[in-house]
Amino acid sequence: MDRVDQRGFDNQRSELVSAKEAARYLGVRLATLYSYASRGLVRSEPGPKGRGRRYQRADLERLKQRSEARSGHAPVAAGALSWGEPVLETAVSAIREDGPSYRGVSAVKLARDGVRFESAAELLFTGTLPDEPPEWSASGVASLVREVRRSVPPGPPLPTLLAAVPRLALADPDRHAAPVAADLDRGRRLIRTLVAILGLSRGEDAALAAAREPSIAGATAIALGVSARKTRAALDRTLVLTADHELNASTFAARVVASTGADVYACVTGALAALSGPRHGAFSDRVEALLDEVAVPERAAEVVAARTARGEVVPGFGHPLYPAGDPRVAPMLEAALPLAGQNPRVKSLLAIIQAMERGRREPPNLDFGLVVVVHALGLPRGSGAALFALGRTAGWIAHALEQRETGRLLRPRATYVGK
Repeated sequence: MDRVDQRGFDNQRSELVSAKEAARYLGVRLATLYSYASRGLVRSEPGPKGRGRRYQRADLERLKQRSEARSGHAPVAAGALSWGEPVLETAVSAIREDGPSYRGVSAVKLARDGVRFESAAELLFTGTLPDEPPEWSASGVASLVREVRRSVPPGPPLPTLLAAVPRLALADPDRHAAPVAADLDRGRRLIRTLVAILGLSRGEDAALAAAREPSIAGATAIALGVSARKTRAALDRTLVLTADHELNASTFAARVVASTGADVYACVTGALAALSGPRHGAFSDRVEALLDEVAVPERAAEVVAARTARGEVVPGFGHPLYPAGDPRVAPMLEAALPLAGQNPRVKSLLAIIQAMERGRREPPNLDFGLVVVVHALGLPRGSGAALFALGRTAGWIAHALEQRETGRLLRPRATYVGK
């Protein structure tokens, strides 16, 4: 995801800035900046053609927010909205050095232990990890899929899901002010239905076959047109790793909607709307565009060098919460790469990772990992955002129900800066 607070920088596009820009942004002398770098508070790397060192924008923003947090309430509140201090309490998930934890259980461990997505979702929903994978009922899903097909024209995966959820809401008159147990059943059925809806791009038969498949990962494979038997384990692992990530933009949107007392469908619609933006779920599309530019593995180093020389972002790399690397990526690639064969697109993606490593640049993040999964498994283009949405719906529902139980309306204040 792109950083949000970029005020004070001359170059709004670059993730790396010069020493003078960095010092000016922090309001310190160059000597102080160098001291920060020597203490590991700010990462830097050599500039193009030996023109001094350049500094990581994300580190500078984090450092400034910490400094402002010591100066009063208003800066703390402002910084909290941009990768800053926590703004609310949750028992759903937490961000740790080894990745997200779901109700205190490592998501990476869940994925590597072969826990199915439905079990991880139940952990997020209830706080209990089932001993055996649950089978979510498919009752009524086929009729809902047919209803969506009549009213939602076929299109790219993520916009289709965004258009479908309000239609599903209209078919459920009991959705308002429902008890938690009923909304959990509603959420399970919603996830099953969204997976099947992805199959509509291949026709009603594909969607209905996905609706009949017992496991969510298997249904996802059928909906996207690949072998469920061969890809189920990799898809399960991917869905588990995307299921939640604390208060990212879409999850916060779901909680804001939930705080008004709106139904589960409205919460998921709000989250999908946030996810559709180019700074969030559509980031995988930017990785696809990078892959198009690279075209063949031999061009990876050239493209990466050209982008960094121009001060441009190499999408899919780095994460403000994981300076040492996104822990979710390795387990995703471990499951997906054995299925890639000699896929040339996967080879180009791996060449991009290697080019970034040689330049000692940031490692890949979840968005890049999703694109590797898409091409390794032979999924349709644009499936990265869809996989993210399907997995994350579990987290959105868990957070929405938790927020609703607090009985608090999320209503922050703004600092007026107009005339």
